[in-house]
Amino acid sequence: MQTIAPEPELLRILDELSAEEKVSLVVGASMWATTAVPRLGLEPVVMSDGPVGVRGPDGGTSAMFPAPSALAATWDLDLARRSGALFAAEAKRHGVDVVLAPQVNLQRTPVGGRHFECYSEDPHLTAEIAVALVGAAQERGVGMCVKHYVANDSETERTRYLARLDERTLREAYLAPFERLVRDVVPWCVMGAYNGAETGGVAARLLEHRPLVVDLLKEEWGYDGLFISDWVATQSVAPAVRGGLDLQMPGPDGAWGDGLLDAVRSGEVAESDLDDKVLRLLRLARRTGRLTLPDGGAGDGTGDAAAGVHAAIDLAAATVVAEPSAAQLLRELAARSVVVLKDDAGLVPFTLDGARPLRVALLGPAAVEPFFQGGGSSFVHPDRLTYPADELRAALPQGSEVTLLAGARALRNPPELDVDRCTDPETGEVGLRLTVLAADGSTLEEYTAHEWTGWLHDVRPDADAVRLRAQVRLDEPGEHQLGVGTVGVHRVHVDGARVAQGDVRVDEDIVLSSGHNHPIAEVATATGTAVLDATLQVVHAVGYGHFVRAALVHRLPGPSVEDELAGAVAAAAAADVAVVLVGTTAEVESEGYDRPDLDLPGNQDELVRRVAAANPRTVVVVNAGAPVLLPWLSDVPTVLWGWLPGQEAGTALADVLTGVTEPSGRLPWTLPARFEDVPVPHARPVDGVVDYAEGTDIGYRAWERRLEPGADGAVPAAPFGHGLGWTTWEYEDAVLAWGEAHDAPATLTVYVTVRNTGRRAGREVVQVYVEAPEGGPSRPVRWLGGFAVADVPAMGSATVRVPVPARALQVWDPQAKGWATPPGTYRLRTGRSVADLRLTNELTVRPGEDPGAGAR
Repeated sequence: MQTIAPEPELLRILDELSAEEKVSLVVGASMWATTAVPRLGLEPVVMSDGPVGVRGPDGGTSAMFPAPSALAATWDLDLARRSGALFAAEAKRHGVDVVLAPQVNLQRTPVGGRHFECYSEDPHLTAEIAVALVGAAQERGVGMCVKHYVANDSETERTRYLARLDERTLREAYLAPFERLVRDVVPWCVMGAYNGAETGGVAARLLEHRPLVVDLLKEEWGYDGLFISDWVATQSVAPAVRGGLDLQMPGPDGAWGDGLLDAVRSGEVAESDLDDKVLRLLRLARRTGRLTLPDGGAGDGTGDAAAGVHAAIDLAAATVVAEPSAAQLLRELAARSVVVLKDDAGLVPFTLDGARPLRVALLGPAAVEPFFQGGGSSFVHPDRLTYPADELRAALPQGSEVTLLAGARALRNPPELDVDRCTDPETGEVGLRLTVLAADGSTLEEYTAHEWTGWLHDVRPDADAVRLRAQVRLDEPGEHQLGVGTVGVHRVHVDGARVAQGDVRVDEDIVLSSGHNHPIAEVATATGTAVLDATLQVVHAVGYGHFVRAALVHRLPGPSVEDELAGAVAAAAAADVAVVLVGTTAEVESEGYDRPDLDLPGNQDELVRRVAAANPRTVVVVNAGAPVLLPWLSDVPTVLWGWLPGQEAGTALADVLTGVTEPSGRLPWTLPARFEDVPVPHARPVDGVVDYAEGTDIGYRAWERRLEPGADGAVPAAPFGHGLGWTTWEYEDAVLAWGEAHDAPATLTVYVTVRNTGRRAGREVVQVYVEAPEGGPSRPVRWLGGFAVADVPAMGSATVRVPVPARALQVWDPQAKGWATPPGTYRLRTGRSVADLRLTNELTVRPGEDPGAGAR
């Protein structure tokens, strides 16, 4: 246990606060800000989502990062640090003090809706990337809020389920990234999850789980930062106070906003119970420069008693740190993250053999409209977007031709309705007629809306429904599809015929998921118009205000599915090379819902098969954050995994295809070959419980277990750590050594000599895996112990230093309540992936020895 000594200057401020002020400080003042106390020099601390950019409390545009999984795919800590610097710069640009990122939950199952927001299925890779990013951002005076503490790995019933884990699984896997962050960089905030957890004989909601929050996070690890709720996750007053919650967000309503002051006045909650929470809030305000102390100082970041490792922050100097060019960094990051799954024909890069003009068929739904970012709270409006066709045309040799065709359909639902096609039936103005209705059906207000974003925010609180009407212009001859996708109670009519009806009220299901199909009417137009008439429930959600959520959709007449495929095949056959971009969509990867399967949506698989048959020089690029099945993988010569690439989708892909930047990514998760082989195929609670029965065999560890004698022998399409880059490598030697002068005493280092045997300079990710001694406690077959990135010239060699922390050898002992290193001979296997191990070293730990004792 580590004791946190409160800073005297913060204690003096605490003494000047009334009970009412203390309560106000531990409840958000609004959606994104904490409460100010101007007389004490305390300003609001402003927060913002999220993992793929800093949206800012007032919206606007932002730098759009690639999905976090793409950053992990680089295995590059320098890129992670530079990304942290960009997060800080973006936060300052938007007036944000704390960014609600990164998400360090593990990718337990590939169907998880927020899989793309996480770094990896491996706790060590997750921790290394997160520590680098968080440290860089906080060095620049911007706080990061790591989330979601803990075992928050499903979107199904996410506010209600209980995650059931044994202590070893929790400690060795799911808590590991949080512990590393707390001990190494002290994140200024940690966000508590919606779900509950059952471990060590205690079952409780995370925001009320005293053993996990107070006993472990705050006392055992010595965390001195702020433990905040996920938005609208607080469901109790006294239990959450005792459970360790420090700040309810948002506010000012909600459980604490409505009931905490009364609980203090009644004595159910002692005022002294708030003091530690207020001190933590003041500490956060001081660190972010939002607290001016009586001596005029804005805070220096001292008082980090947790581990003494968090450097003092010079807020004045932080403003002059050279920040990266957003577009340049994001372009490099997106290109570096691309994983070469296979390149049998050496098609990448295109211009390796000279600068002759090329005829390129650029095909696929993601070529026409890339899936730039996943859905949900991390969504940002980008500063700019780059498209593959535009950037490839600019990058290819003069005289090249790029033919762009979708060739397939990835979206189940039609595109958004263009409001400029709509006329208010009452006024004749361009737009929609909105009638706000009370519960008795009477009209509260009525007006013309000239735009529709899918949301109608700030509806008056006494409204029960909104009726939306429009005369929709259908100029194009042929069959149109028109409809509305929504949640809650609704009635939708097109030309007087009922298209959709819902009778179940909602108060939290506010995301249109793939399960909410958008019912459509087929309108064969002769008159050129159709009448859309929809009555939609107003959702009244605590903390989120009053709003309507609905997608207005419209598909124009056009070629048939077969005609689209035939056009793509013809273009491919006439081209020197065909590039097919396939992937997921916002209907598939988003916060709010999990996936039912791993299939590419629509008829994209058929597109790939036909194009590959028409042109043997076919490159497929997968535009997805989480795994999808690739049933044609063996039939296509070159396959790249391109992630959700963010704003630089076009520039990064052009750089990869034309040889500007090596696609040096390595998979941070395992790519399955068949859905039935997935170790954890769903995230659905059973009787309200998500049971982590697989224990510490998460991700690739479970796949390795299946290769053991007597197991089913199932193998994935591509293993964890896999990636080819554009050169070839030999592993020549590996030498073990215990710590150097600048290391922690118990750090093990593997010095690995690699040789680039190709004609191009290349980047290699050297990976070291640990195998446990025989006869000890049950452990995974092997697990990642360390990694390092090396840039090596053509035909050159390098010796790479790979640190392996002592914790990589340790297990959690539930009886002794501590970490121990079982004795015996460990094998350290070095190679290019978990399935491509080239060198082996052995390390013997004798009984009574514990090289990791006291180490982090």
